[in-house]
Amino acid sequence: MTPETKAKLEKITTATLTTVLLKKGLRNVWMRGAAPFTPAAQGVRLVGPAFTLRFVPAREDLATPASWASPISTRAAIEAMPEGCIAVADAMGVSDAGIFGDILCARLAKKGVTALITDGAVRDVAGVNGTGLPVWCAGGAAPPSVASLTFVAWEQPIGCGGVAVFPGDIIVADADGAVLIPADMADAIADECVEQERLEAWIMVQVDAGQALPGLYPSNAENKARYEADKAAGRA
Repeated sequence: MTPETKAKLEKITTATLTTVLLKKGLRNVWMRGAAPFTPAAQGVRLVGPAFTLRFVPAREDLATPASWASPISTRAAIEAMPEGCIAVADAMGVSDAGIFGDILCARLAKKGVTALITDGAVRDVAGVNGTGLPVWCAGGAAPPSVASLTFVAWEQPIGCGGVAVFPGDIIVADADGAVLIPADMADAIADECVEQERLEAWIMVQVDAGQALPGLYPSNAENKARYEADKAAGRA
């Protein structure tokens, strides 16, 4: 993702993204259960490459407090995260155990991780809020991750909220949730989204002026011609 593409995507709503991706045949890109949760996630739109984390169901010999010191642990994964990435954690939709708490989220913030997105929960909610880390998740839960989950890997393909996420895929998150863009499509999708939002802004002006929706949204040939004329004249 180029800096230019990132700047474009920071101005594009996830609603527009899902529409444009749908036109490209990609229907399953919105992560279920990952809603803006912390104060830092409210009213913002964040963009970054995915750094993936994977949990599986808890197994009693593996999901123990001792596992937190293992070479394969969330702590080790955090230290591997580059600045500017978005941590995307597959918690299998489990919401009765917090995968990260305030200390881990504080370390993410200190490392310059852009956000945490998960279909699971976080714990130590007041402390997590205080870290300033933007978090999209399914809610808060007091029990630790090992009560329900075993952490097994990072930077592998995962399924978060029912969406296949590969390391390096582009994530855009805002008030409507988190959306994935395949990395190799990001530049083209960003350009098409810019045009889509420009067209929809013009349509909104027509709606405000009292024009009826049939033939306007979606636009028929006549309204498309009007839009192109207004765009050429700098009115759209």
